[in-house]
Amino acid sequence: MDLVAPVVVEPLRRRRCAECHQGPVERMIVEFNQVICLDCADLGHLVFLRRGDTALTRRAREGSTLWAVVVRHNRRRTRYERQGLLVEEEALARAEAACLADTEARARRRARQDTEITAALAAEILRLYPGCPAERADAIAAHAAAKGSGRVGRKAAGRALDRDAVLAAVRAAVRHVDTDYDALLMTGLPRSQARASVAPAIEAVLRSWRAG
Repeated sequence: MDLVAPVVVEPLRRRRCAECHQGPVERMIVEFNQVICLDCADLGHLVFLRRGDTALTRRAREGSTLWAVVVRHNRRRTRYERQGLLVEEEALARAEAACLADTEARARRRARQDTEITAALAAEILRLYPGCPAERADAIAAHAAAKGSGRVGRKAAGRALDRDAVLAAVRAAVRHVDTDYDALLMTGLPRSQARASVAPAIEAVLRSWRAG
């Protein structure tokens, strides 16, 4: 049997319940062209869940024996638009707990993936530069693979341990940490000139790391 959920309206103007005469009502149903408040409509025990979280809405609706759709009239668009649902409080609590568990599981999975990416990148750095201190390799890998940074470790080439991508990450780290490149930029020196100035120092560090 198909389920037909009650439709609850958020009125745009002050209205009173035709049965208990209380008002103004925040939400109502309309029966035989009369305004009925939620308490009189036997929906007063339900709680409001605003639209927006699809998973939470689905779980709360599926777990609620009784639920209702909440709408409000949009005068500009001349139509009723869904605002959310009214669901049983216990169903909403269960849905929130389930969504939280999913969020925590996804966070753990992403953290594990980030750790694996960083470890693989650090290992590749040490393979290419056996003389690089392990803590520097770890720091370079962590910086390059920082989530949301857009750096090489988060790009396809970096995740695939592309040689050129790894070399670029190491060179960039040496440029900023082992030379006075940043200080030169702060003097107003053009970037191309600053890079040319520190190039010998970068090559000296990389040569010593390659030698092992």
